[in-house]
Amino acid sequence: MLAIRIPIRRRKAVALATAAALAALATPTLTAAPATATTTDYDTTYYKNAIGKTGTSLKSSLHTIISSQTKISYSAVWDALKATDQDPNNSANVVLLYSGVSRGKSLNGGDLGDWNREHTWAKSHGDFGEATGPGTDLHHLRPADVQVNSVRGNKDFDNGGSSVSGGGGSLTDSDSFEPRDADKGDVARMILYMTVRYEGGDGWADLEPNEKVANGSNPYMGKLAVLKQWSDEDPPSAFEERRNQVIYDTYQHNRNPFIDHPEWVEAIW
Repeated sequence: MLAIRIPIRRRKAVALATAAALAALATPTLTAAPATATTTDYDTTYYKNAIGKTGTSLKSSLHTIISSQTKISYSAVWDALKATDQDPNNSANVVLLYSGVSRGKSLNGGDLGDWNREHTWAKSHGDFGEATGPGTDLHHLRPADVQVNSVRGNKDFDNGGSSVSGGGGSLTDSDSFEPRDADKGDVARMILYMTVRYEGGDGWADLEPNEKVANGSNPYMGKLAVLKQWSDEDPPSAFEERRNQVIYDTYQHNRNPFIDHPEWVEAIW
């Protein structure tokens, strides 16, 4: 049989084309789907100056929008939490952050078995304490079991650790705290609300998320990548949405934009 000789140049071209085709089959191009955009009744009014923006422009617009708020005293937070976190199945109780326990509204205080006011953005991170403003902002204050709250302390948020007694599945280690799955998105959206609301222009520290733990008294809270993951995996619940509405209607008259538009987390960070 007569062998057919293919010119070297053509053989190289064929080989390259074949390799490219095989590579395309072996490693297909993957395109991440963008977060689904949501719409709310407030898009044409409350959020009208933020719609369509991304990045720093969106963050700046949201800061201006949510900074218009009515501030309450720290003592007034007790009664406010009894309304914002009321158990939908028992109006005499509140639902506790981290543990998910339903506990009597009257059991607020500092003793064993009581619930107290948890600063999700730890008040030492930026040293604002309990002062009217970031220290009394209901969008990051939640009722929590006294002991579980003490275990959380001022730790940053991250995955991992050992089980927290009475924590409903929450975990902790020496420098971080992981809420139970049902509260992870809530925590993330509260932290990110604080970073947008408090930008350093009203006498308080500029609060920002970062990728660290053990931030101490610095005005930072980690870890951002983990918080973003939690927000994505645990979208806003009916309880969280009702809470946002009660704060807006009755107390502060501002909203947590990441509850209304969870896709804005990715749009900014």
